[in-house]
Amino acid sequence: MRLDRTAIDALESRRRVALINSIIGLRPVVLVATADAGGRSNLAVMNSLMHVGARPPLLGLLFRPDTVERHTLENIRATGAYTVNHVHGAIVDAAHQTSARYARDVSEFDAVGLTADWRDGFEAPFVAEARVSLALRLCEEQNIRSNGTHLVIGELCSLHCPDDAITDAGSFDPASAGSLAVAGLDTYYHGGPVARLAYARADVPPRRIDTASLSTD
Repeated sequence: MRLDRTAIDALESRRRVALINSIIGLRPVVLVATADAGGRSNLAVMNSLMHVGARPPLLGLLFRPDTVERHTLENIRATGAYTVNHVHGAIVDAAHQTSARYARDVSEFDAVGLTADWRDGFEAPFVAEARVSLALRLCEEQNIRSNGTHLVIGELCSLHCPDDAITDAGSFDPASAGSLAVAGLDTYYHGGPVARLAYARADVPPRRIDTASLSTD
């Protein structure tokens, strides 16, 4: 199949959205938890989490245009605090349900049966059922002029994950924690590593390491 821009624009609207949302492949799927200035909790599933930098530790989230109510974005702007919680198989249905349009005064935690966990005096709740949770504070917001979206960049304040989800090399193993990925807006995936490769150098061919413990499926 080959689709040029004319053909892409000619697709029926829902098919075009489904294609463009999924064409980049698998992305992390997370629950972003916030609270408004009055302490009312909010929870939203998102698939736009990205690495921005390691020192300081920065993560980005891309939000749709705020031409309608965006409770999560508004809460982050108001308090500067939010948590990012990995979705795993036992909570995927509840996580997906948070994408429904609930009224501002309805907490998605209550609506979908998840638990708001207030820890360490942080201004935003964590998802108690999540195995991996990150606490972030707003650093900056960039407005994307091309389509009106908003890139929110936060600094990592703390992370919570199982001890065995951190490898001997110091990296996080999402498969060990059961963290899911998503393609598009509604199809969730899980899986293990295929290969781990040594640091690439121009004068050395690719080298696999730890291959005995990795699946090649």
